[in-house]
Amino acid sequence: MDPFYQPIDLSAINWLAVVAAALAFYAIGAVWYTFLFGKAWMKEVNMTPEDAKKANLTRVMLLTLLFTLVMVATLALRIGSPEAGPLECVLYGFLTGFGWVAMGLALNAVYEMRSWRYILINGGYMVTGFTVAGLILGYWK
Repeated sequence: MDPFYQPIDLSAINWLAVVAAALAFYAIGAVWYTFLFGKAWMKEVNMTPEDAKKANLTRVMLLTLLFTLVMVATLALRIGSPEAGPLECVLYGFLTGFGWVAMGLALNAVYEMRSWRYILINGGYMVTGFTVAGLILGYWK
C-alpha cells in the first residue's frame, strides 16, 4: 500500500485523545501569546492593550478552540492508524507544524511585509502545538 495513502477510518481515532490534544494546543496558545510572547506579538501586529480589550473575548476563545479541534482532528486522521508509533506521531506533528503551517504563515507574511519576529512567534506556536498534539495522539491510542 502507498504509505501516503491511508483510507479514512474514523473508528481508529481516539476522540478523547483528540480533545485532550486540542486542549493542550489551546493551552499552549494561551501561555505563548500571554506570558511568553504576548508583548512582542502585540507589537508585531500593531495592537495595543486597549485594542485587545475591544475584542469579543468569548467569541475569540470559542472560535480558537473550534479551529484547534479541527486542526488536531485532521492530524489524527493522518496519524490515527494503529501502525503509527508514538515517535512517528510526534514527527508527523512536528512536520505538519513546521513544513505546512509555519511555512504557509511565512509565505503569507513575506507578502504582507511582516517581520521575521512575527513569523517566528506565530510559526513557533504552530510547530510547538502540532508537535505536542502529535505526542498526545501518539501515546494515547
